Amino acid sequence: MRLRIILATLIFCISQQLTAQIQEYKKSLKLMGSGFEIIVLANNQKQGDVYIDVAVAEIKRIENIISSWSPTSETSEINRNAGIRPVKVSVELFNLIKRAINISKLTDGAFDISYASMDKIWKFDGSMTKMPSVESIKQSVSKVGYQNIILNKNNNTVFLKLKGMKIGFGAIGKGYAADKSKYLLQKMGVKAGVINASGDMNTWGLQPNGKPWRVGITNPVNKQKVFSWFNLTDDAVVTSGNYEKYVKFNGITYTHIIDPRTGYPAHGIYSATVFSKSAELSDALATSIFVMGIDTGLDFVNQLNGVECVLVDENLKLHFSNKLKTNKY
Repeated sequence: MRLRIILATLIFCISQQLTAQIQEYKKSLKLMGSGFEIIVLANNQKQGDVYIDVAVAEIKRIENIISSWSPTSETSEINRNAGIRPVKVSVELFNLIKRAINISKLTDGAFDISYASMDKIWKFDGSMTKMPSVESIKQSVSKVGYQNIILNKNNNTVFLKLKGMKIGFGAIGKGYAADKSKYLLQKMGVKAGVINASGDMNTWGLQPNGKPWRVGITNPVNKQKVFSWFNLTDDAVVTSGNYEKYVKFNGITYTHIIDPRTGYPAHGIYSATVFSKSAELSDALATSIFVMGIDTGLDFVNQLNGVECVLVDENLKLHFSNKLKTNKY
């Protein structure tokens, strides 16, 4: 009996020492043109640095594939050959574009990676003094349309049907990078961490103190104030907001998020926060809901499994999807 007590005590002490060794290590840096923060749990600084370096390398690898700014990326090659010929791409990019098109279909075009074809007629730097003309707005989206992205699964090719058409991953790329780097770290045995891709967050595991990671929904006009806190252990969350880039005409606030179907900026929502298991999906849906508006956006989310949202309207009123409203998420 005494031996059992000694062994139990020894095992408890060893487990306490191992737990005490695990600490949180983090690094903030600029990737994909945005601020990233990578947090991992590791036994020491050296191990933590290795994990973080792996995540950074993975994010840079993805950027080299999807960047429309890099002339050597696969995405740039697709855009250069718009209206000319199909371009053979990697299975990874092909599948990413395929998923993006599926989301476009799901959202009835509120999300569309061919938004990059849009003419930049809206300025959110304070220089606009009047609304663009109806004709110029209509013309600005003449080359936008996911229906004109042609995929050939047999040849792994992507073809943009219209000359001058472009695709871009600004509304899905950082979320995808967060997902991929999280997956890679989990394969390496990292028990917990956070990939924060400029607000596109994916989490797993628990903090060193054994508590879930916490994320706050901030007041769009006062970032020091948090409306609500949520615990995350294996979830992704993304917020889209209009409180930094917008214009006002005739008492209506128009955001920098533009409806790719009409060319008109979205209005009525200050911020849209979406929870799911994938930062890629949350990223795409946050943009889509912004375009849809409060009522349509909530109705849309309430029909999806594993997706929840919090919307803040122009009067700073919070709107919760069904499961969040009943605190079941």
